[in-house]
Amino acid sequence: MAKVVTMAQQKGGSGKTTVTIHLAVELARRGLRVAVLDLDPQGSLGRWFMIRLDRHPSATGDIGFGTASAWGVTYEVSKNARTHDVILIDTPPKIDGDLRPALKVADLVVVPVSASEVDLWATEGVLELAAREKRRPLAVLNRARAGTRLTDKIRAAITELDADPAETVLAQRVAYAEAIGAGQGICEYPGAKAGAAEVAALADEVLDRLGPIG
Repeated sequence: MAKVVTMAQQKGGSGKTTVTIHLAVELARRGLRVAVLDLDPQGSLGRWFMIRLDRHPSATGDIGFGTASAWGVTYEVSKNARTHDVILIDTPPKIDGDLRPALKVADLVVVPVSASEVDLWATEGVLELAAREKRRPLAVLNRARAGTRLTDKIRAAITELDADPAETVLAQRVAYAEAIGAGQGICEYPGAKAGAAEVAALADEVLDRLGPIG
């Protein structure tokens, strides 16, 4: 049965879709059968997948794609669970009852957080909702710089909010957006070794949290 990773954050622009895409391609590169589910009506994940289908048709077999309403996610997960190893769910930027099904089916909840006080405030509600579903999220600092006072402050605050900050920090890199626009993941994008190394490290953390697959 597949392992399920749900991306959750109520603040728009936090990087849920970005993390979903680059993590999906990295996991597929490692030989895992990956499916991505787009629950966000904005449809950015689906648009990326269609660009990938058009420009890199030989690569589309490594990742499956589907859409669902918030309340249809359980069915979509069960449909993909026997044919894939990992399912990544990209959710809308909100925290209400509609998010709960995606949290319930998750083996791991990943919460992208930009290194700012505003983003941290927005994160509190997501973490509280995850806690009610007995999930301890992995918070991933995005568009941040490792080792800065602000980053260290955000990491400490995340721990106090009953979540675990990822060791990996994703930096502000144009290559992340450029790769998505090209229908690729950062590990496929020419000249993006630093970003690819960050995502590979994050994938290691995610796989460690998920435990044995298959």
